[in-house]
Amino acid sequence: MFTRFSDIDRLFGTMDLLRQRLDNLYTDYGRPYGTRWLMDEGFLRANLYQTGDGFEMRLEVPGMEKESLDIKIQGNYLEISGSRDQKLPEGYKVHKTERGNGTFSRSFTLPDDVDGNRVEATLKNGVLYLTLPKSEAAKPRQITIN
Repeated sequence: MFTRFSDIDRLFGTMDLLRQRLDNLYTDYGRPYGTRWLMDEGFLRANLYQTGDGFEMRLEVPGMEKESLDIKIQGNYLEISGSRDQKLPEGYKVHKTERGNGTFSRSFTLPDDVDGNRVEATLKNGVLYLTLPKSEAAKPRQITIN
């Protein structure tokens, strides 16, 4: 009796695996192998730190130029998008590509609103540094009692 349940369970597991692979087949259609990772959450790995009057975010963007990145902020919503296009020199033949081409977009909801006019961005050694000062309305205020 347990063997039958085990067989059925294995059958459903195999069907689920097949369904996942078919789903990936449709989403990856037309893209060269190796670009799927760009859409994963793992791309643009980010660290967010709170400083005294704002935040600092560091994002991994190896091999990207500043012209291929687009940063938008509105209130506490931050969106970073871009594209990577690695062109091969004439006569090169691909044996393996782990860093893919394509576009990406990632968004973050920050803990507080940010003053978009004072945001600074720096790209250094494949890391994008964002300095995100809090808006005046988001800063704590001392209230005096009358």
